[in-house]
Amino acid sequence: MGTMIEIPAATPPAAAAGGAPRTDASLQVSLGHASQQGPRPRNEDFVGAATPEGAELAAKGMLLAVADGVGGHAHGREAAEQTVRSLLADYFSTPHTWGVEKSIDTVLGAVNRWLLGQSAKAREYAGMATTLTALVLRGRRYYVAHVGDSRAYRWRGGELLRLTEDHTWEHPELNNVLRRAIGLEARLLVDYDDAELVAGDRFVLATDGVWNALGDGGIAEVLAAHADAQAAAEALALEALRRGASDNSTALVANVDALPADNLRDRLADGRRLPLPPRLKAGEVLDGLCVEELLHESRVTLLYRVTRLATQEALVLKTLLPDAGDDEAVSALLREEWLARRVPGQGFPQVCDHPQRAHLYYLMSWHEGETLKASLARGHRYPPHELVVIGRALLRRVATLHRLGIVHRDVKPDNVHIDRSGQLRLLDLGVAASDAEDLAEINNPGTPSYMAPELFAGGAATESSDLYACGVTLYELLTRKYPYGEVEPFQRPNFGEPVPPTRYRPDTPEWLESVLVKACAREPKDRFETAEEFLLALERGAARPLATRRRMPLVERNPRLALKIVAGASLLLNVVLIYLLSRH
Repeated sequence: MGTMIEIPAATPPAAAAGGAPRTDASLQVSLGHASQQGPRPRNEDFVGAATPEGAELAAKGMLLAVADGVGGHAHGREAAEQTVRSLLADYFSTPHTWGVEKSIDTVLGAVNRWLLGQSAKAREYAGMATTLTALVLRGRRYYVAHVGDSRAYRWRGGELLRLTEDHTWEHPELNNVLRRAIGLEARLLVDYDDAELVAGDRFVLATDGVWNALGDGGIAEVLAAHADAQAAAEALALEALRRGASDNSTALVANVDALPADNLRDRLADGRRLPLPPRLKAGEVLDGLCVEELLHESRVTLLYRVTRLATQEALVLKTLLPDAGDDEAVSALLREEWLARRVPGQGFPQVCDHPQRAHLYYLMSWHEGETLKASLARGHRYPPHELVVIGRALLRRVATLHRLGIVHRDVKPDNVHIDRSGQLRLLDLGVAASDAEDLAEINNPGTPSYMAPELFAGGAATESSDLYACGVTLYELLTRKYPYGEVEPFQRPNFGEPVPPTRYRPDTPEWLESVLVKACAREPKDRFETAEEFLLALERGAARPLATRRRMPLVERNPRLALKIVAGASLLLNVVLIYLLSRH
């Protein structure tokens, strides 16, 4: 018979009775499930739910899923069970900075490859595949992931809404033939949708044995007659059999009894209620923090070095200017704190808790040292071997962010700090973008001289534009120049070919020049694809240098200049011809 598993996140699977409300921070969901074998010799359906608690529930949500192994295949049930169990376990292992779609897509991509690998091993496993319909309830939104012909429905205010489309081909002699399933082909396409949750919503995940027999009208009748989640699930499965279902009949019902208040992922409501601190001077005390100095002031934010009086610990306090506390700026500062809490300790400042906080700000660890920009300003000249050491450390930090689904968007010497022990830290996630959040801006996203060419054309910041900024940063440390010259704010630059570093630093090794020129290439396709690839090129160095880039023709490097030269030559030729003709 089909199985229901309820897995608290990060714990081994455990049997569940279903039906009891799950409560955390006012989120209350009642679950019910039922699965009937029907006339089939074997139940190839599988149904499961993972119901974490506390911070895990707020960050990743509750995950529900049903799967129907491809009918008539000896290993259809195994495919369904493996898919559901893998999703329920591995979804919660993905970074909290990833969005729901990216997390599910990553897990299902791995499951799909595993099923295809099993099919290729032996003839008896050939065709091992399954449908899947999954539902995530997180905060005040729901998310649907779907492939195949299982279905998801939402019941709200007495009306039933189908949330999924069947991925089937019509066939005159057979029941619907699947055109999409997990394990069916190498390129897995999953449908995703999301919308706002409302208290009182009810969701139904059902295999085709249920909806084929009952139709949407029959499902609506059962839901109207049974308010309890478990009773509704059982009634759906049994009524489908009574009406002549020819397949396994499985249903999972989720009643959303109450929604949580806004939590950390839903706008950090507690932080929004805090007042902004006034502009502070050295010696003033705020919430048990003594101000030592103002470190930095931007268009919107202030950065102070402070001392926690209770422990004499040095910290950095980041807040907004007193007149910059509009909703957008406040939300962005709170999201920046949320993002900063999710990066690992090594290589980034750490956010510090402060129980006495009564104003809107957040605290970070303080480290004695200087930024690379300050080092340049005091006249330090970086030799190639020192540049390589810095580049390797910087790229490791950027690679860490990219693995978390975060694009920094403002890599530059000002935001790279080296402490007195030589530890490099990447600073300032103020304009960073995360896959999990649509971050509002509280500063301009990026600094013009370090922004990739595609950003000036309106393109979105990506991992590639971060790597470009890393390349420009290293180029500047070596040469004190920019590969395309300095770009002023609001300027729309024209990009030709980057100036070779040897023009400014003849002592630059040929292999290092090749690495920097590739990193700063005008076109994203000509750059390093990942931070790891860039890092490997620096680590291999002269031992395994990059192939030197082909010198591009002028017409390709700078089409406008090439046209001007052609036009000038043509004009000169015409003048000469006119002169020669005038002499005859």
